[in-house]
Amino acid sequence: MLMIAGLWSCEKIDPLEIYGPGTASTLTATASTVAPVVADSNKTVLTLNWTNPSYSVDSSTVKYLIQVDSAGRNFSKAAEKEVSGKLSASFTAKELNSIALGFGFAFNVAYNMEVRIISSHANNNERLLSNAISLKYTPYVTPPKVTIPASNKLFLVGSATAGGWNNPVPTPSQEFTRIDSVTYEGTFYMKGGQQYLCLPVNGDWSTKYSVKDNNAVGLSNGGDFGFNLSDNFPGPSKTGLYKIRLDFQAGKFTVTPIQLYGLLWVAGDYQGWNPGNAPQIASPKNDGNHEGFVQVNTGGSYEFKLTSQADWNGTNYGDGGGGSLSTSGGNLKFPGTGGFFRINANTTDNTFSITQTTWAIIGSLTGWSSDISMNLNNGIWEGTVTVGGREEFKFRANSDWGINLGDNDADNSLEYNGANLVLPEAGTYKIILDLTNPGYYTYKIIKQ
Repeated sequence: MLMIAGLWSCEKIDPLEIYGPGTASTLTATASTVAPVVADSNKTVLTLNWTNPSYSVDSSTVKYLIQVDSAGRNFSKAAEKEVSGKLSASFTAKELNSIALGFGFAFNVAYNMEVRIISSHANNNERLLSNAISLKYTPYVTPPKVTIPASNKLFLVGSATAGGWNNPVPTPSQEFTRIDSVTYEGTFYMKGGQQYLCLPVNGDWSTKYSVKDNNAVGLSNGGDFGFNLSDNFPGPSKTGLYKIRLDFQAGKFTVTPIQLYGLLWVAGDYQGWNPGNAPQIASPKNDGNHEGFVQVNTGGSYEFKLTSQADWNGTNYGDGGGGSLSTSGGNLKFPGTGGFFRINANTTDNTFSITQTTWAIIGSLTGWSSDISMNLNNGIWEGTVTVGGREEFKFRANSDWGINLGDNDADNSLEYNGANLVLPEAGTYKIILDLTNPGYYTYKIIKQ
């Protein structure tokens, strides 16, 4: 057998070149203090320059991430701007102002910020941090997106509020607090499923703050608003206390629940057995302990039930006997032949009570010894008094101190056993007691 051997020939190849890693850029800036004015908005007020990190790639592909943050946060909440293939970048006053305001900085106050560069390959490999440089920046006031109230005041009105669409509105309970020149905030009682507006002048309908389309999804929780737009604000879906904040600078509002109320609907013969339009009693702490007032006209059976929602499809409570509630019990019944009743119902221990009430004014103007009667009209009690000087008073039911209301915080909302109310000076006053909003009772004092 013939064996043939093949020989391979080899050529010598030079060693491959080895490229070293890049080096962190050194960052510098054209200014360390920037305090522009509104006329500078579109002008370049800061230019950053940095050295080439000398990666072993085409320098035009190198990526640079510019980070700006409030000093002392180690860039944990940095605003970022990306450039490629360049060794410098510039910022207009408008850009820096937007960054600073985004950090929550106040106008016309100098703040310390820090700036750095992160260089890398285009795919983010080999990220290198530059030195951080300090920058003192003073935000300037920019024209707000929505015209601010010239009155420096803002009021809440609407069917979602305790005062309804009555204008002027009760103050201070429906007046916002001015946080700064472009921000207003307040905590308010709001009825679920209703609407509202914000007014710069109490008692004046000619100008208002509103929304463009109140059917927009999620708008009851917040969104865009404007001046004299077509639609009312949509209120929250559930009754309770809410914090409403309007930011005129950004043209945004937010609605944050503080305390949601539990509700029961008082549906009965006196109103056609329709839970959908029945008065409600409320549990302000949402703990099952409900209370509220219902006016019942003379006539009919005076029977009713309590429902857990505005129809018959939830939990319905009837009379279990002996002051107890039962989901299988018969109808509850108002005592007597009509009147104004306080209902207490606890769905935790399933108890209830019904008390007929007649409300009056009592105070220093009568020596705290006798009542001044009030008249009832659609759930609203009204009375008129004339005094020769400053006097104090309270509301009480049935000429007895067992049920009385005062105002602890001078905010037009009432508390049981609360502080005395004040008539500040001589004159005749119309006094209004509103018990129609369950768990949130209010009053007005109107000098005639």
